[in-house]
Amino acid sequence: MEHYRPELGTPVGNLETPCLLIDMDALDHNFHIMSDTYKDTACKLRAHTKNIKSPFLAHEQIRLGGTVGGVCTAKISEAEVMIDGGIKDILIPNQIVTADKISRLCGLAKRADLTVAIDNIENVRLISEIAEIQEVKIGVVVEVDTQMQRAGVRTTTQAVELAKIANDLPGITFKGVMCHQTPEGMPDRETRYIQGREFIQTALDAKQAIEDSGITVEIVSAGETWTYDLCADIPGVTEVEGGTYALMSHPYNYMDEFQMAGVILGTIISKPDNQIVIGDTGYKCLGSPGGILPKVHDVPNVEVSELGPDHIVLHDMSENGLNIGDRYSLVPGQQDIMVNRWDQFIGIRNGLVECVLDIPGRGCHN
Repeated sequence: MEHYRPELGTPVGNLETPCLLIDMDALDHNFHIMSDTYKDTACKLRAHTKNIKSPFLAHEQIRLGGTVGGVCTAKISEAEVMIDGGIKDILIPNQIVTADKISRLCGLAKRADLTVAIDNIENVRLISEIAEIQEVKIGVVVEVDTQMQRAGVRTTTQAVELAKIANDLPGITFKGVMCHQTPEGMPDRETRYIQGREFIQTALDAKQAIEDSGITVEIVSAGETWTYDLCADIPGVTEVEGGTYALMSHPYNYMDEFQMAGVILGTIISKPDNQIVIGDTGYKCLGSPGGILPKVHDVPNVEVSELGPDHIVLHDMSENGLNIGDRYSLVPGQQDIMVNRWDQFIGIRNGLVECVLDIPGRGCHN
């Protein structure tokens, strides 16, 4: 949804709305937390680009250090964007199962180091067949289901069996295991550590069993934003697939060391009464995954009441009250969906447009 591109130096108050902003100071802050956390650790960051969808921003995080030198992408099409943008180490932490997409995967492997998650024997055999035909090597990690009850092997025995088959197949390089978890509610640090250790231990148990069978495990990719600090201290975990930390979203408010960097800027367009105001930011520019409404950023006592396609209803109990023409910012319930609706980030520093960044990874659904 790119209809205009502001000039550098434009004041925030002069921007057309709605628009997608990045607070560049907040982004820098979040990037530095990650680079500082992993600067001197065996475990490193592998940023998940489902959130930022921009090779430029991915390179910024890699440049700061503390990373594996590569990224995660949710889809092959997102991997293509990152490789075109000069990133040569990609993990796709999902299963690629159809022949046409595996062929695309093998094509990418001629240009970059590609690793993909597996959780069934037929899939890894097909990857092997196509990779051998195309004369490439595809890295694989066994996905271990630790909690979420979606993809991934369910037992250690299954993990070992799959690792043995992958290790013996031509065109395949067995690299290790991976897992992904999600917390309940908004846990404090102690709860995060207890839950995270319990979930990730399942993947480490699979690693140990695979090594006991005589197979080397190079990678344990086990983490995300909510376990980023925990994983840095768990022996055996080699990388963390953090993504949300970069731009943040309000369900992650409990991670208060990070700052809200990605927001939608809107304008009040109507004021039916003293406590109800209408803005120009609807779900077309935000999304509302699972019915999670956005929240008004940095304006106390203003709450979102309703989200329509092109408008938002705000319940305004603030001291001075919002008026027609006033600006407001919204933090989404999930950045991934929101960013996917835009063609550009408008980077803001000190109230002025510092940069306008294309989002080439948006709309990559296959």
